[in-house]
Amino acid sequence: MSVRRALTIAGSDSGGGAGIQADLKTFQELGVFGMSAVTAVTAQNTLGVHGVYPMTAKAVEQQIDVVLSDIGVDAVKTGMLFSADIIEAAARKLKEHQCENVIVDPVMIAKGGASLLQEEATEALKQVLLPIALVVTPNIPEAEVLTGMSIQSEADKKEAAIAIASLGVKNVLIKGGHDKGAKTVDLLYDGSAFHTFTGTRIDTKDTHGTGCTFSAAMTAAIAKGASVRTAAETAKQFIQAAIEDGLHIGQGHGPTNHWAYRQRGGC
Repeated sequence: MSVRRALTIAGSDSGGGAGIQADLKTFQELGVFGMSAVTAVTAQNTLGVHGVYPMTAKAVEQQIDVVLSDIGVDAVKTGMLFSADIIEAAARKLKEHQCENVIVDPVMIAKGGASLLQEEATEALKQVLLPIALVVTPNIPEAEVLTGMSIQSEADKKEAAIAIASLGVKNVLIKGGHDKGAKTVDLLYDGSAFHTFTGTRIDTKDTHGTGCTFSAAMTAAIAKGASVRTAAETAKQFIQAAIEDGLHIGQGHGPTNHWAYRQRGGC
């Protein structure tokens, strides 16, 4: 039996809805062995982020080192990286271990509005991490930060995707969760062509960790050998099911249901 392996380099969410907790649940549901390198510990629940306690760059490096030198990996995703030092440390180790399937979820702001990426770290993300990435998965506000653009239309999304690709990343997927209207349209740019993935907007407050879960589903699919386009389709189906069958936990923005996709017969 060949076991597929995925590593998440991200922050810990004590509430269990986002971060490495969401990533590991998603990996498990999609049949991939999950590993983690913790970049920060957050005191967090459905009402928001109440504290952020970053790891040292050395601690992040060592976690990546010991996992990759022993167990190995088929795909890696990054989430909350918090600081330029951590971004540079992670990129250095991923290059050292020749990781080809790197999925970057450029986490910047929590659902409740708390900053999860220091302002000066954005440049490190663009200059150091994106050039070694297979795909980056920003939402619309994150794509606006990466490009300095205002994204109001599908044409704007396409222009932003091309601009982000110019930073060196091979594929850009701009998520449509912040779209207006009854449909959400994710846009994938592979360097030469555009592909869209459409879903129905769900009227719910249970959307905590959607970005983490989406990128983790892409990572798991790529770890199993899927193309970026097929992985995007899988991730869209996974997160659509997870949102539709929300768990209704907590008083604020509750988590999605990581079991839903498999319970519906996916995998």
